[in-house]
Amino acid sequence: MTGVMARLGAALFAATCALPAWAAPAVEQTEQQGRNFHAIAMFAVFVCATLGITYWAANRTKTAADFYAAGGGITGVQNGLAIAGDYMSAATLLGLSSLVYTKGYDGFIYCISFYACWPIIMFLMAERLRNLGKYTFADIASYRLDQKQVRTMAAIGTLTVVIFYLIAQMVGAGQLIKLLFGLPYWSAVVIVGVLMVIYVTFGGMLATTWVQIIKACLLLGGGTAVMLLAFSQFGFSFENLFSQAVEAHKDGIKIMGPGTLLADPVTAVSLGLGLMFGTAGLPHILMRFFTVPNAVEARKSVFIATFCVGFFFCVVCLMGLAAMVIVGKNPAYFEGGNILGKMLGGGNMPAMHLAHAVGGNLLLGFLSAVAFATILAVVAGLALAGATAISHDLYANVVKGGKSTEKEEVRVSKMSSLVIGVLAVGLGILFEKMNIAFLVGLTFGIAASCNFPILILSMYWKGLTTRGAVWGGIVGLVSAVAIVVLSKSVWVTVLGNAAPIFPYEQPAIFSMPLAFLTAWLVSTLDRSPRAAKEKEAFADQLVRAQTGFGAAGAARH
Repeated sequence: MTGVMARLGAALFAATCALPAWAAPAVEQTEQQGRNFHAIAMFAVFVCATLGITYWAANRTKTAADFYAAGGGITGVQNGLAIAGDYMSAATLLGLSSLVYTKGYDGFIYCISFYACWPIIMFLMAERLRNLGKYTFADIASYRLDQKQVRTMAAIGTLTVVIFYLIAQMVGAGQLIKLLFGLPYWSAVVIVGVLMVIYVTFGGMLATTWVQIIKACLLLGGGTAVMLLAFSQFGFSFENLFSQAVEAHKDGIKIMGPGTLLADPVTAVSLGLGLMFGTAGLPHILMRFFTVPNAVEARKSVFIATFCVGFFFCVVCLMGLAAMVIVGKNPAYFEGGNILGKMLGGGNMPAMHLAHAVGGNLLLGFLSAVAFATILAVVAGLALAGATAISHDLYANVVKGGKSTEKEEVRVSKMSSLVIGVLAVGLGILFEKMNIAFLVGLTFGIAASCNFPILILSMYWKGLTTRGAVWGGIVGLVSAVAIVVLSKSVWVTVLGNAAPIFPYEQPAIFSMPLAFLTAWLVSTLDRSPRAAKEKEAFADQLVRAQTGFGAAGAARH
């Protein structure tokens, strides 16, 4: 059974893509293995429970508001757990714990980079998102601007992020199920796609929310259990843990200080910008703020999510330190029984090996099932975000000009989720043997460069015009894609060229300022009568943003 799990972390970590491209290894191909019955049993329980929830949610999903936003009836605590479930991936557990295991203090700082986005969302965005929006962030971006042009731009950004992220998640899930069930890769990807479509098509946001809540609780519970069992071996003493970790690590006391993980300052700053502002532009995270009844619950959502994510990052860091001693000094977890050699399964396995060391096969199987549940929850949220962008933004407001019925809109959304599911399965099979790690930098880069600038400017800057928003979004999207394609991660690793054209792999430090600059310049130069009216309309928008008067939640409740 250890052989089954030996390759799990490396394949899952790179594929789930919670870490940026430069930090993730290529997706390693797995072979069909014997079955991990503990993991299979726990995975089956999770699937049965979530399908039951989907059936329950389907009977309560009648209107567009129910399908897109769970009728606005999700509490702040529930939504906070769901946001945390959307954000915390399997690679958060596996990848960040392995980074702390190998780099110590630098790994901890890396965790903080992921965490830094939440104050931005809480203090600058949560309340205004809830008061101004209805179902998608395009509702806010187009509030006083031209509906067709801005919604089209926002939908393109949303769908680009969704598709790239889905490819990564589908490849990771397919590799994981192939390991656990001994199934061919293609059938494993199909299983994930079918479950994703069922959750979204029949249960909508209500089912997706509860899938994410359950997954968040399982991930928090499983990670905490492993951490406490490991920490108990040090007498629950931080002093003992840190001192033994320093003794066990090959770099000694150096792991307690900054090292060379981010030696290049340009990459370091670009990475930080991408993680901070990219998260604030992820469509499946932003649409969660429309599921609560008012702005108070929206702020509460972010508070709960911030607490859960912060707590989990602390758990992950302690797991990484404990693994330095418990796993790093145990020859059973290294090839050839040599602790100076390569770890079984690659460098992203410390968390899984730690679970086995402190809890045996049962805890290892549980953590494996949780890892897959994590991916399933994320793909459901992504599929719903993509389907909503197609039906609500493109079909209802661009094609139909806001004159479609709720029944038509929901039907298009369900059809879109089916199409997205089929596309995700097809791309997941197509990308099986490709290095997809670059998709992370691209996903966060596009979210930070296309979605976030237009969203934040539309909420806070009176001078933004339709032309500025559209051109700013286009420049951010194109520059982010171009930088990643011309960098080493694609130009050399994927396309096989000798040297990269662009020297840096993280686009945010270049593409995000370009987007802001373009939006400001074009808006400032726009002297059209429509631009003047759009600037005047900001006063009305500001009243609603501050008070919530006329917001969707007020209409529903």
